[in-house]
Amino acid sequence: METAARSRAWRAILVLCGLVLLGSAAELRAGTLLSPGAGVLVRKSAEPFGVFAFAISSGGLQQKWSALKSRLDDDMVQLALCDGDRDHCASPAALKLLAIVDQARTRDGRARLGETNRAINLAIRSANDGTDDIWSSPLATFQRGTGDCEDYAIAKLAALRLAGVAADDLRIVVVRDTRAGEAHAVAAARFDGHWLMLDNRRMAMVEDDDARGYQPLFVLYQSAVMKYVDEPVRFSPNMSLAAASVEAN
Repeated sequence: METAARSRAWRAILVLCGLVLLGSAAELRAGTLLSPGAGVLVRKSAEPFGVFAFAISSGGLQQKWSALKSRLDDDMVQLALCDGDRDHCASPAALKLLAIVDQARTRDGRARLGETNRAINLAIRSANDGTDDIWSSPLATFQRGTGDCEDYAIAKLAALRLAGVAADDLRIVVVRDTRAGEAHAVAAARFDGHWLMLDNRRMAMVEDDDARGYQPLFVLYQSAVMKYVDEPVRFSPNMSLAAASVEAN
């Protein structure tokens, strides 16, 4: 019992020091992507869908993602502390999310990603927050029990980081769902050199090349927001996901 508690405590320290989703090391890596001007191109195939992307330093989407950062960092700290001392964790939402992380830790490789995708899809009830387009932190989503597409994706990134997946291998991708005629957001995880889509609309993961109904618009990487160069829809960074579907029609 004492050994297990010590192990959890050390894991919490490690997360606090180096595994926070948007921690200081991530800031340094993301900072190399941002430029004072319009942005800088990222090499082809580095991102999901294998399309050129450039980092943007302004706009509504970038502001929304930046505003989420502090709440997300706070959640990761609380999750790490609860992970190290479950008996004294005061957050039922954290314990519920950590139960999913525990299951994911028992799996390896692609199975870890699939377990996380399915479990979070089942744990959250889909609900549209309308024109407000609020991006919630993982604990806020789990406390509420509902969320829309980006809330699922954010929660999956947090769970996968706690389960040991490197931040460099995680993204949120904003796409145009051509079948539904609307903008959508999914989590993406890189495994064995391939990007897998962790989508709240399906339990099974598919590779980006097989997500033929999705046209990529933006990719969110740690502290950076990158815009795909040859995006198929006229999508302004100032738009919400809901407004994008109006512009595309």
